Amino acid sequence: MKIHFHVFLVLIFSISSVLAQEQKKSLQITKTSTPPNIDGILNDASWISADKAKGFIQFRPEMGVSLKPHQETTVQMTYDDQAIYVAAHLKDKPEDIQKQFTSRDNFGQSDFFSIILNPNNDSQNDTEFFVFSSGTQADAVSSPSNGQDFGWNAVWESAVKIVDDGWIIEMEIPFNALRFSNDEVQTWGLQFHRRFRINNSQYSWNPIDRTKGNAGLYHGELLGIKNIKPPTRLSFYPFVSGISSSYNGNSETDFNLGLDLKYGLTENFTLDATLIPDFSQAAFDNVRLNLGPFEQTFSEQRQFFKEGVDLFNKGNLFFSRRIGSSPTGTPTTASDEEVTDYPSEVKTLNALKVSGRTKKGLGIGFFNAITDITEATITNTTTGEKRKEVVEPIANYNILVIDQQFRGNSSVSIINTNVTRNGHFRDANVTGLLADISNKRNTYNVRGQIKMSNINQIAGNQTGLSSFFLVRKSHGKFRYSFDHSFANEGYDINDLGLNFRNNYNNFGIDVNYQIFEPTKKLNNLFINSYVNYRRLYKPDTFTGANFGINLNAQTKKLMWFGANINFEPGKQYDYFEPRDFENKRFFIYENFGSIGGWLETNSNKKLSLDINSGMFAIFDGERDLFGYNFNIEPTVRFNDKFRTSYELSYQNNKGSRGFVNNIGNDIIFGERNILTVENSFSGAYNFDPFHAISLTFRNFWSTVTYDTGLFSLEQNGILSTKDGYTVDDVDNPNINFNTWNFDLKYSWQFAPGSQLTALYRNSLFNSSNDSMDSYFDSLNTLFKEPIQHIFSLRLQYFIDYNNIKGIFKKKSSS
Repeated sequence: MKIHFHVFLVLIFSISSVLAQEQKKSLQITKTSTPPNIDGILNDASWISADKAKGFIQFRPEMGVSLKPHQETTVQMTYDDQAIYVAAHLKDKPEDIQKQFTSRDNFGQSDFFSIILNPNNDSQNDTEFFVFSSGTQADAVSSPSNGQDFGWNAVWESAVKIVDDGWIIEMEIPFNALRFSNDEVQTWGLQFHRRFRINNSQYSWNPIDRTKGNAGLYHGELLGIKNIKPPTRLSFYPFVSGISSSYNGNSETDFNLGLDLKYGLTENFTLDATLIPDFSQAAFDNVRLNLGPFEQTFSEQRQFFKEGVDLFNKGNLFFSRRIGSSPTGTPTTASDEEVTDYPSEVKTLNALKVSGRTKKGLGIGFFNAITDITEATITNTTTGEKRKEVVEPIANYNILVIDQQFRGNSSVSIINTNVTRNGHFRDANVTGLLADISNKRNTYNVRGQIKMSNINQIAGNQTGLSSFFLVRKSHGKFRYSFDHSFANEGYDINDLGLNFRNNYNNFGIDVNYQIFEPTKKLNNLFINSYVNYRRLYKPDTFTGANFGINLNAQTKKLMWFGANINFEPGKQYDYFEPRDFENKRFFIYENFGSIGGWLETNSNKKLSLDINSGMFAIFDGERDLFGYNFNIEPTVRFNDKFRTSYELSYQNNKGSRGFVNNIGNDIIFGERNILTVENSFSGAYNFDPFHAISLTFRNFWSTVTYDTGLFSLEQNGILSTKDGYTVDDVDNPNINFNTWNFDLKYSWQFAPGSQLTALYRNSLFNSSNDSMDSYFDSLNTLFKEPIQHIFSLRLQYFIDYNNIKGIFKKKSSS
């Protein structure tokens, strides 16, 4: 009897322990009648009786480790009718606190504290607020399918104070920065994070199990929010900007007034609009020499199209750079005419987006943008007479997304994108059905997508279909996945999306291993191996295969390193390099292999280095192709305010073969040596979290030198010299490509959400056939080209409707 009783007690204790581990922590919050001053001094009455969150647990690099006594962390919260307030006392040795000053949303080498709020308590839609030990802020919206979106920016206040036993934070997060229901009593998802940059360890209030599931599943709960109403979420961002530019003796000055606004249509849905856009201070694009068959693309630099687009990015059907990009039309010219001015971009007249999610997990997003009519100039070469021709009419771009989340880890979505152009220009429509399903235990995941595109143009309609399927093990150290992707010949999403190719039927297998607990020498280790098998859909034929392995690891001394190997065995059939998609011409190469490695030293040091290098070759017994590259980037942190970084990239590719031109019906290839050198420099001096001056420079130089003899591509994909083509039979294909960009920027956040920005920019470009010129000779030639100078000044002011309303109420009461 006694033995049975003891066994029973042990079982009860074990079950209770498991339940306790799975039970979420909770923090009780009470309302205050006197909000605290946001000054980093915790002497306000609001904090005297506020509940305390303690007991932070490490989850990276090790799980389950408690904070040391001298690193004790205490967090308190309170609220009133306007905002939520947070106080955190983060104990530490002052000499261990890393506090590099950076611009907003730039983590740098700083400790941070973050609060994660999930008003729907659905484990999938988080709003994150970060405060760094330097006083800099960052914020993001986050979901398992899209990750963290730091393009989202809210207006909120914080203060940091370094004290003898650590540092103190106070935060004020206005309710108009959050989306929540108007329920009388509410329970929100809640999590706190604290990172120590000195050893790259990170702790959370509610324990996180990194071996399975998304981080939102491990939130605690915020209890006690009562009788709050979503405020009128109406904010105005009026701005004024002036631009002065000069190029080749011509000067131009422009003056702009505009307005961006945010309006809460309901407690959960928000309208964002840019009524008179101004993108004059968007960062420059890193242009490179493009010898391939696909277009060169760049990341989005315009703030409106970067912020709050997580819903619209589902299914990868939205590539925002399509809006305002180069015109789609080609002018019609007579034999005695030439195009003398073809605009490089289209003016965006306005854009808006509406997005949000209900308490039951239904997300709805609507996006719309309108671009202006754009004309090219055609000149008669005999008479000099000029005329205009429309190359892009007024166009409307819109997206509709409906996304239903459920079970805290899964979602089903439908998305439609549409481009309507006025007149005879082409229109486009794409519809996608998406599913991302995980089981209740978060151990397995299935993803599926099916998309249909339709192009309407004078030549006739074109309909296409694409699908994607993936099944994977999503827990534990050892994981694996299988995927299949398909697209027929008609699939085309490039009016509002980005798709480099269609007509494929591909299969892939991935296997990876990672550690979640540090070893004696390593904090992190991730090894991934893969096999890919590729076919055309029509005709159903093999195009290629490859396999490889990647390794990434971090040592106990915070040094990252990695390596990769990739091999494409046997014959590979390239249907794109010949540029003859209609006739399915292909180019064969064999046995391509590459190997590379990289090393990144501890970035907490005054001097850190990022080094990577690699080599690649073809082993087909016929020709010698060998290339190598290296990149070195030293970063110097002079002090907590001043940081510089220089990067040198070098690539030498000897003996590659590629498309040159067409001669009659013959497709001409050439063997070439490609040399590329890229220099870039960046530096920033942050006076404090609100004032900064930064400098960015980049010079990209590349030369391509062809052998004298050229090849014709045979029908069997083999290159032949029997026709005796030489470089004299085509326009000189050698290239010397050189670009230069320089930005000097000063920014001052003079009030929450309000900013003054001054920018000086210059740029140079040259492209010639002098491929034998050295780097410095090419640089001298570049400096002889006309230089473009741009100076711009932009002032933006944040106006909250609730503050205006409060002012008028005070006046009326007096």
